[in-house]
Amino acid sequence: MSIALMNKMQKRIAVIEIFGAIGGAVKSPEMDRLLNTARDDHRIKAVVLDVDSPGGGSSASDYIYRSVKRLAERKPVIAAIRGTGASGSYMIACGAQRIVASPGAIIGSIGVISVRPVLEDLLERAGIKVNVNKTGAYKDMGALWREATPEEQEKMQSLIDDIFGDFVTIVSEARGLEESAVRDLATGEVYLAERARELGLVDELGDLYRAIDIAAELSGAPPVPVYLRPKRTLRQMLFGSAAESLVQAVADQVEQRIFQSRFRL
Repeated sequence: MSIALMNKMQKRIAVIEIFGAIGGAVKSPEMDRLLNTARDDHRIKAVVLDVDSPGGGSSASDYIYRSVKRLAERKPVIAAIRGTGASGSYMIACGAQRIVASPGAIIGSIGVISVRPVLEDLLERAGIKVNVNKTGAYKDMGALWREATPEEQEKMQSLIDDIFGDFVTIVSEARGLEESAVRDLATGEVYLAERARELGLVDELGDLYRAIDIAAELSGAPPVPVYLRPKRTLRQMLFGSAAESLVQAVADQVEQRIFQSRFRL
């Protein structure tokens, strides 16, 4: 076997999966470790992000996006949206140099939302009172046990607008679009992949294997992927992946209901 062939065989394309809610099934510390591993491994010449996610927490989405961006400064990164690339997961995809979307994929939902239940009436009917000691006027802003004041609503909206502005800037810079054009698209709605391509939100239609081929073309590595995944948990080793997936799905639903007041993309 020639040295040239051996060197080519040592070149790898890594696939990193982003499946599920950001901050739930997709955890920023795990993703950061995987992306840094791909960045520092000299054998990995390019990375494909396999994306199927409705989005999630704004902070986690932003953190993963910046990890992808750092990786893309060193190696080709291609995002392949197979099902849903919406909100926070679309932000993450914007860290890649190219975005490929399956023809049936749903793209977009560029926006920010913060939802919280107000339990004031329920607590009153149950005879439950809440005593609060705090150090600042806004320390319990977003509390579930009372309505927000007009001043709190204004501050909350200002924070949401700031997060939204950052999102718009990320899309604008990644896709080469004017910020005004992105704001016109950022109504929170989603687009089918072909329409998203026409609007400039994705580069082309294709599947995961098309994204791998692009990564191979850009890096010179053979189009044979290796998968980088988080380490298996003790629960996975004891009960298997199916049981872990069921437990994680239930946990994600509980988390979403308890922490709905978080800012979500």
